[in-house]
Amino acid sequence: MQVIKVTLKKNGMPYYFSVNHLSLKKDQFVIVETEKGVQFGTTISEIFEIDDSQIQGKMKNVLRIASKKDEKRHLKNVQESQIALKKCRELVVKHQLNMKILDASYTFDRDQLFFYFLADNRVDFRNLAKDLAAIYHTRIELRQVGVRDKAKEIGGIGMCGRMLCCSTFLNEFDSVSINMAKNQNISLNPSKINGLCGRLLCCLNYENECYKNCRKNMPKVGQTVSTKYGNGVVKEIDILGQKYKVEISGKGIIEVMVS
Repeated sequence: MQVIKVTLKKNGMPYYFSVNHLSLKKDQFVIVETEKGVQFGTTISEIFEIDDSQIQGKMKNVLRIASKKDEKRHLKNVQESQIALKKCRELVVKHQLNMKILDASYTFDRDQLFFYFLADNRVDFRNLAKDLAAIYHTRIELRQVGVRDKAKEIGGIGMCGRMLCCSTFLNEFDSVSINMAKNQNISLNPSKINGLCGRLLCCLNYENECYKNCRKNMPKVGQTVSTKYGNGVVKEIDILGQKYKVEISGKGIIEVMVS
């Protein structure tokens, strides 16, 4: 099947769509069929083929290449969703709900209006949804998101001095564990390993596999090892340099290369 990757918003998750016999190319505006309804999107790849066995469920179609009229309609939807966002925040204060509304978006056909919110606990937003439905006369859906999604929406500067990965190029959040920091000999100080979102840095994942491979033949700190200079205790390891320092009785600290 011929497919193409489409994102529904800037730096959003890529989705695969059947090209539906259309002549498409990268960086085109398109109208697509989704689980949420008809949506406006941007192609982020050229057309390519995948085997039918890789497809799970029914592949949705690109309905058409967006016209100038479609682009104007999409722009109007974006502008009016921001007005709805402001109104929703006012209603949250009115209903005294412990939630923070992050974003709002219409489907292209305006059959649904989505609000994305952050909350520490479960929130009863039924009255809020009723008020919004009465104002906008469309189906309202409120979706709770995580703190990483908030960081992606807001953006910022990471400790590396660059724009946050999640707000520039990361489309999906991979699992990150404290073991990744341990594998890389990084201080477990929260200020060193947590991002602006308060969760473990996504970049701990980037080089983790490399560090795991480099550690395979290396001893652990505190381990007793045998060297050509005698037996000693490992005091320090340089994972990427493939060397470690051993304290040997009567000989002090000796640096040993991994063979």
